[in-house]
Amino acid sequence: MGDDVQVCAEHTLGCRLNFLAAKPMKGEHMSEPLTSETPVLDLLANMTAESVEASSLDAQTLILVRLAALVASDAPPVSYALNLAVAGDLELTPDDVRGVLTGIAPIVGTSRVAAATGNIVKALAVAIEVAEADLEDELAAEEDGA
Repeated sequence: MGDDVQVCAEHTLGCRLNFLAAKPMKGEHMSEPLTSETPVLDLLANMTAESVEASSLDAQTLILVRLAALVASDAPPVSYALNLAVAGDLELTPDDVRGVLTGIAPIVGTSRVAAATGNIVKALAVAIEVAEADLEDELAAEEDGA
């Protein structure tokens, strides 16, 4: 269940953000000072990993709930990028995301759903730019090696 979310996140985000890779060892506490070069990301990763472990929801449901929480909290585009990447790995579809937005609109309001949609578009635009840059780097490396 929760392991699926963690594994998908680790795979999707790879080295860029190391989002869920920093999981505390048994006996370690999140309140201990972090000594890595990315202490804030490590803290978020630890919090997420503990949340995933504590949840009784299946992986797909958990990501849909997280997306609803992002909308309700007016989260920035990067939060959507991280969670939508995992959603894609879990084979959730755009219809699933639209279903969440439609389902929560009466509760959170149209302005939050509209803002979330804009932030999702921004997150996807950045993801496309990063993918294009990675592809250009790969092509350049192949040309240099050939």
